[in-house]
Amino acid sequence: MSASTALIDVAALSRDQARSELARLAAAVLRHDRAYYIDDAPKISDAEYDALRHRNAAIEALWPDLVRNDSPSARVGAPPASGFRKVRHPQPMLSLDNVFTDGELQEFVDRVRKFLNLEPTAEITVAAEPKIDGLSASLRYEDGELVAGATRGDGRDGEDVTRNLRTLAAVPKQLRGKPPARLEVRGEVYFPIASFDRLNTDQLAAGKRAFVNPRNAAAGSVRQIDPVITAERDLGFYVHSWGEVSEPLGDTVSEVRDRLSGFGFEVTPGTAVCRQVTDMVAYGERLYAGRSELGFDVDGIVYKVDRLDWQERLGASSRAPRHSVARKFPAERAKTRILSIDVQVGRTGALTPVASLRPVTVGGVVVARATLHNRDEIDRLDVRAGDLVTVQRAGDVIPQIVEVDRDARPETSAAFVFPEHCPVCGRRAVREPDEVVIRCPAGRACDAQAFQQLVHFVSRNAFAIDGLGERQLRAFWDRRDIREPADIFRKADDEMWLEALSGEKGWGATSVHNLRAVIHGARDIAFERFLFALGIRHIGQGNAAQLARATESLARLMDLVDQAHDPETPAYAELAGVDGIGAAQIRSLVAYFADPATRPIVEHLLEAGVNVEKAEAPPADSPLAGRTLVFTGTLAGLSRNEAKARAEARGARVASAVSAKTDYLVAGDGSGAKRRKAEALGVTVLDEAAFRELLEG
Repeated sequence: MSASTALIDVAALSRDQARSELARLAAAVLRHDRAYYIDDAPKISDAEYDALRHRNAAIEALWPDLVRNDSPSARVGAPPASGFRKVRHPQPMLSLDNVFTDGELQEFVDRVRKFLNLEPTAEITVAAEPKIDGLSASLRYEDGELVAGATRGDGRDGEDVTRNLRTLAAVPKQLRGKPPARLEVRGEVYFPIASFDRLNTDQLAAGKRAFVNPRNAAAGSVRQIDPVITAERDLGFYVHSWGEVSEPLGDTVSEVRDRLSGFGFEVTPGTAVCRQVTDMVAYGERLYAGRSELGFDVDGIVYKVDRLDWQERLGASSRAPRHSVARKFPAERAKTRILSIDVQVGRTGALTPVASLRPVTVGGVVVARATLHNRDEIDRLDVRAGDLVTVQRAGDVIPQIVEVDRDARPETSAAFVFPEHCPVCGRRAVREPDEVVIRCPAGRACDAQAFQQLVHFVSRNAFAIDGLGERQLRAFWDRRDIREPADIFRKADDEMWLEALSGEKGWGATSVHNLRAVIHGARDIAFERFLFALGIRHIGQGNAAQLARATESLARLMDLVDQAHDPETPAYAELAGVDGIGAAQIRSLVAYFADPATRPIVEHLLEAGVNVEKAEAPPADSPLAGRTLVFTGTLAGLSRNEAKARAEARGARVASAVSAKTDYLVAGDGSGAKRRKAEALGVTVLDEAAFRELLEG
């Protein structure tokens, strides 16, 4: 595919170009999710990251049959660090989808109308509020008393930071009035700008490093093992939403804000109710113009459907609610020179060029590196060592190169030559037909890939082994102590090895004890996170979760994969029927579990005492729990999206094609081929009324 594909307007992409772009975008977003959530070292700005997701969504909308199973549409947050006890959120804490233009705000409102089957002229009232740049956290109250506090983590599991959050003056320990018997609120822990400036002054006076920005300082303060340190930091907490409640709080977002304020919470200030898209745009413009006067960092605006009954119907996708969106503020920019361009090798063999920059301050942060993604991106920018480039940054991230000043190019500059061979193992690099990424095909035989797979394995979205980062793993790798994931657990049981490690520089008895405890705690892991941790190509967090729900156990998944070598087998059909799983994912699973270099990784982990928990059972009280549904035709009272969302919320699996494994075909007006196939297979066909009865059963 031409290097210019990334420059082509979405509407002008051909089918092949769209497929190539989706592959490029999936790889890029996954790489940047890892950098931001796992490595705590993001490599692009918020705005550039959002643009990648936005372009991906736009292409998927035009070419729905090309949606990849590793699409960036099903990932959120980062799992909890291992230094705190894990807490399961009663209801998931999700991220928000982003919009970038006035037109996309209108599209958001139109999507809501369509999902709810409203008239085109129906008014959608929207609650708008500042998007505070802080650490997301939840507070749980029982009979008005604070009983637990947790970070968002990966949206499902967070860190128990109750003791730390209790030290915040803005967190009420006992609620006023008559709150519900059970109440969970959600908000942002933030650093007031004045307090942040004082903290950095004190840090520098004590000979310590200053914090990069208020958000990182707030996150670090909440995650202190000693809550006394948290108490000294003068943090704030604004409530912006709620989770589990034992009784309704109101009919609209606006009403609930007032009630929460009455209980003693500080709710997000500067909110407004908008009845037209023009009101939403005007609110954003006012907030952007006056953000420096707020006294805390704001990185955008959040828009929420105001009616709570509509919010409930809209529900959520795997990573974001459908009733809310965020609009980010523009990125900051600066110019600097590229000192060199090097190529790194990732865990899937991807060869990624990285630019080393002459250090430059962008938005108050000194940055010195930027990813160049792949060879196509280098060709698109025509970027070279020595070039004067524009970089942009929004938040604490490594910048994105957005422009090259060719007029300032040194006369001696030469075009960058992308290597034809892996710079680590020497194997000839390959580029598959539908991909923009150039890869080393050596797999685990390439030391760079084997090592990066280890780094992925311990990362926060996987086994979350805090204290065993890339630097520590590199030392253990180089002396051959840890060469595969199971070695981590073997070493944690090796008393002689642990004793020797405690005497090494940079360790000590306490740090070794903590590391051992973290590793032992990681032995019990959710099926979906175990599957993601293996680093199987094309198996991201979203489709790992779908596979876990569909197959329920590692043993059953491996059994299906072993039988799925032939596309004509029932096992292949069963895997292909899982939402989000297609031919590419099945090929990768079959290859991984058949490869004598990778299948033993799983076997060795189980032998080392890793316990892979079965997937959570669907709601037991639902007649749809565990059932597989397919929809066809047009339903009169529900949009297709709402019907699917409500079925999944009741524990059903929704597939796209009818098979012998289908339990129900929900048929509306205009059903045809799917209905005929269902009747031929003896699948029960439901009309809309019967489907609604099952939903309510």
